[in-house]
Amino acid sequence: MSEMANRRGAFFGRRKGHRLRAHHAGLMADALPRLRVPQEGPIADPARLFPQAVSDVWLEIGFGGGEHLLAQAEAHRDVGIIGCEPFVNGMAKLLAGIEARGLANVRLHGADAMLLIPRLPAASIGRAFILYPDPWPKRRHRKRRFLSDATLAELARVLRPGAVLRFATDIDDYAAWTLARVQRSADFVWEAMRADDWRRAWDDWPGTRYEAKAFREGRRPSYLTFRRR
Repeated sequence: MSEMANRRGAFFGRRKGHRLRAHHAGLMADALPRLRVPQEGPIADPARLFPQAVSDVWLEIGFGGGEHLLAQAEAHRDVGIIGCEPFVNGMAKLLAGIEARGLANVRLHGADAMLLIPRLPAASIGRAFILYPDPWPKRRHRKRRFLSDATLAELARVLRPGAVLRFATDIDDYAAWTLARVQRSADFVWEAMRADDWRRAWDDWPGTRYEAKAFREGRRPSYLTFRRR
């Protein structure tokens, strides 16, 4: 069975956690349908998903609580950002943040990102983020990890030459797993020259709840930056 076939239904853990508060439930019912990326068919031009002209389109895969995506969208209101997250509670929190900050440059996909990425045109994304993905630590579950040879090839297809792929994890094994796949790919280069290039967060990094948990539990994250050749 292919890597892509193995991914079907791999929604990275729970789809829903605690009961949504009334306001969050209302946002899921009213705001999400307006902000959702079309659920079927090819997306000819991702820039046209946004109500205003955008200078670039970025993609965040698994935005969790939304801290990073909200910070990027607020700092770069001229950039359209597509966020993917199958976890309902995370989606509801992000919708509340979009409302509070008055953001018009975010569009959303509430399922596995690999149901969306193959529908995007080639060389249409200027930056992608994969931040603290589920590490699936058990050996028999590692085929469910998002970063694989197949998904890396799909990301290479949609990223423009020179585009950046940022990856963060607090699991050393997952960092090594990712580096092994990037280094055997002809499409990406890891430009790190010194340890601080992967031990220090990016200058525009807002921090996330997953990072805070890692620090509390004594794990040191890795921040990996890859560039599309």
